Amino acid sequence: MLRRMGGWLERALAGRALRAGFLCLAVSCLSPFARAEAAQPPAPEPAGLAAAVEKGDLPPLKERLPEAPRVMPVDSACPAAELGGTLNMLGGSAKDTRMMPVYGYARLVGYDETYDIVPDIAESYTVEEGRIFTFHLRPGMKWSDGAPFTAEDFRYFWEDMAKNPAIAKFGVPVELLVDGEEPDVTFPDAYTVRYAWSKPNPNFLAALAAANPFEIFRPAHYLKKYHERYQKPDKLEAMVKKSGQRNWAALHFKKDRAQRNDNPDLPTIEPWMLVSEMPSERLIFKRNPYFFRVDQEGRQLPYIDEVALTISNSALIPAKVANGEADLQAAYLAFPNYPFLKRGEKRSHYEVRRWESGRGSHVALYPNLNAADPVWREVIRQADFRRALSLAINRDDINKAIFYGLAQPGNNTVLPDSPLFEPEFRTKWARYDTAAANQLLDKLGYKMGPDGLRLLPDGREMRIVVETAGEGREQSDVLQLVRDDWRKIGIDLLLRESQREIFRNRIKAGSTLISVWTGLDNGLPNQATDPSELAPATAEQLQWPGFGMWVETGGTGGEAPDADDPDLVAVRRLIALRKEWRETLDPAKRTAIWKEMLEISANQVFTIGIVSGVDQIVVVADNLENVPERGVYNFDPGGYFGIYHPDTFFFACPGVDTAEQRP
Repeated sequence: MLRRMGGWLERALAGRALRAGFLCLAVSCLSPFARAEAAQPPAPEPAGLAAAVEKGDLPPLKERLPEAPRVMPVDSACPAAELGGTLNMLGGSAKDTRMMPVYGYARLVGYDETYDIVPDIAESYTVEEGRIFTFHLRPGMKWSDGAPFTAEDFRYFWEDMAKNPAIAKFGVPVELLVDGEEPDVTFPDAYTVRYAWSKPNPNFLAALAAANPFEIFRPAHYLKKYHERYQKPDKLEAMVKKSGQRNWAALHFKKDRAQRNDNPDLPTIEPWMLVSEMPSERLIFKRNPYFFRVDQEGRQLPYIDEVALTISNSALIPAKVANGEADLQAAYLAFPNYPFLKRGEKRSHYEVRRWESGRGSHVALYPNLNAADPVWREVIRQADFRRALSLAINRDDINKAIFYGLAQPGNNTVLPDSPLFEPEFRTKWARYDTAAANQLLDKLGYKMGPDGLRLLPDGREMRIVVETAGEGREQSDVLQLVRDDWRKIGIDLLLRESQREIFRNRIKAGSTLISVWTGLDNGLPNQATDPSELAPATAEQLQWPGFGMWVETGGTGGEAPDADDPDLVAVRRLIALRKEWRETLDPAKRTAIWKEMLEISANQVFTIGIVSGVDQIVVVADNLENVPERGVYNFDPGGYFGIYHPDTFFFACPGVDTAEQRP
């Protein structure tokens, strides 16, 4: 009930906010409930902090909150003295500490549940002509250590980091460049920051709202200790030597890794802050006593005092969840775990929920157009070869065998809930037709060898190593079935598993022919969403890392798509279309660009989708309230749980019936 009412109320007030990166023209975007707290009576201290306030170790609540905290449309219905507790979660490695800033989802601006971009850390902002962005901060807001959060933190990032070649070795970050142009950054007062370009920057707000955000501020008061401009040379040299780093810039970088979340001393804006020393098998995140959000009664969030992340073998996590060892868990749970987890509901006092996936494909194959092997590279760049691989896959059988027939077979494309969806984008070259696949390969001249495998132009048998990050059995199970299908067209599939970092590095180096991963991160875009996933844009893209780096670096790195190569005409067209999208704010033109890019992607089969619409399993303890019954589980946009604000989740309190509060 709370979740439904709260979502409606916030949407009603923020409905005119920016839609998933849409740039409003000369409008002011205000934080929902921005000044509502003025009419609230004094709120009680969170129970977990009351003792520290009484002892004088913490200032009282009114001195910790900004003048205008963000008021969330929730009310726990529990007395303040009964709120708190420890939320237990499970992780597969100590690196999962980096998920807490994703779940906490405190952003300068962020997505709401309808994927509008609304103010969060910022009290309000304005956008003029899509190119001038002015952010108004919350007076009196503080970092987790009590230091003021002001425009100085933005100035420090811009002047002392982004513009400092010792730290920004490759220059100003690309998120702050428009056709190579840097912004004019000004700080009119202590609580106002402005970024202006001569042309629109359509991705600026989306980058700030991302699951892994581009943060244009840093805790200046903390990081200045490690910066040569502010620290005494001898003291800084001593700290560098003690840390074992190469120089002051390397030390500064190590102390600043907010998204890795591995430095307990680094002040944060997130609802929970790391207090455990790394590495540890049980990581504790205590509530941020200066967190800037409150509920409708003026009570400071988060409701829950701490999050405990216990590290375990990822293969054992489903069993541990079934044993009741997690209060909230989705990571490391796959749809095939559903029957097993359902059987443990009553015994371990939890509920298994099914959230929708926001990805374009649950499992997708990525042929590497920048493969280092020159023979394989030419083969993979042929659209008919990729089409043959796609046609040869029996998606219906995979759906029935692994996903109980509940998934949607088809391409890696946008989902039906996207306004850009067209049915043909899902089905193009995605039917099961072994005969048609063989005809395409025959036409390309790849003859069968004596052992039933087709031969490459240099005489080698077609054995394709498909590489995975080895993080779950589901992808491997799918590939086992794909292997059987591809054998029918004379291609052998070999599986290679490696750790994620090695997996990514091999792809960038061109050592990988085909990789397997999930599909489009954002399967629910609209015309205002950057179509960067459909065109070379970064070196992180699995299907064309070299072309992506070439675009990302402005032609100074990576590999340019050869203008004389007919197999790369479509690649160059996608790059040009994305450039056209960035240069216009016309919704009709942007829609047309998106549709053409989706059509090219489906026809060229740059990625091979297998199935989509596979629900994410979310396990919620029976006494954990305000977690949606149905949600969209997506990394970006959404931040997994982040878009639903886990700081508003709470444990049911004794003597209060919260059954009707379930979403």
